[in-house]
Amino acid sequence: MPTSPPAAAEAVAPASAASAPVRGRAPRGRATPYLFLAPALAVYGAFLLYPLLRAVQFSFYDFDGLTVGTPVGLANYAAVLTDAGLRAAFGHALVLVVFFSLLPLLVGLVLAALLVRARVRGLPLFRTVVFLPQVIAMVVVAVAWRRIYAPDGTLNDLLRAVGLDALTRTWLGDYATALPAVGLIGTWVSTGLVTVLLMAGMARVPKELYEAASLDGASPARQLRALTLPAIRPEIAVALTLTIISALKTFDLVYVTTGGGPGTSTTVPSYEVYRRAFELGEVGAAAAVGVVLTVLVFAVNLVVNRVADRQR
Repeated sequence: MPTSPPAAAEAVAPASAASAPVRGRAPRGRATPYLFLAPALAVYGAFLLYPLLRAVQFSFYDFDGLTVGTPVGLANYAAVLTDAGLRAAFGHALVLVVFFSLLPLLVGLVLAALLVRARVRGLPLFRTVVFLPQVIAMVVVAVAWRRIYAPDGTLNDLLRAVGLDALTRTWLGDYATALPAVGLIGTWVSTGLVTVLLMAGMARVPKELYEAASLDGASPARQLRALTLPAIRPEIAVALTLTIISALKTFDLVYVTTGGGPGTSTTVPSYEVYRRAFELGEVGAAAAVGVVLTVLVFAVNLVVNRVADRQR
């Protein structure tokens, strides 16, 4: 019988080779990425999600942390809304947002614009010095500033040196100045972080745009509003997110400087969680305050990021 032409045999061979399974290569399953994520998810669930769920559970009980708790429903959450002290603590946290977030944003915007547009010698050193408060433990910062604010501290000494003795006072012991004094510490800490973030965003803006705007007669303020701010919206959103979280969850700064005083003029939600859980033995009420604070942090930062995404 006549054999098949060589061309036909060659045409069949590639087709059969293509259809044959490749040996030594395991098929990729859809679960493979999740297997790589499993260890991190396990740690995340064990040390964050599980404690959070337990805190939510405790918030529905009258619980002292030792004996068996008694279910009270939403009574602990109702106390957050009706208790004047707790409402004041959340109000103080919102005041600190102004000092931790808005003031550093304004100051950082001006500093970043000046440093990026102007030729400054030793700019890396300046960045390091400005950012330095971020790498110092907040307890150390609080101890240092408590000494500055002391009746015989640095601030009062400077006021006396320039003849402003009438302005000296116990800054952390005065009802009118205690909360702003604590807030200004947060401003000092946050300004460096905000400035570095904004400088990174401004460095992406081409210099040609500023040169063209200058030729068109745009003032530096107009250039900042029309060119710089739209370009650094992502950095502004990140800065606001980080500083707002820092303001709402601050505890160590208040604990070391004022202990919530004088009276309750500097209490904040995080300090109330500590005080109610470990001093008053009201773990259920403390858990409710912590859950409400968590929801508030998520809500505020969700609004910030949504606004930033819409304006891009």
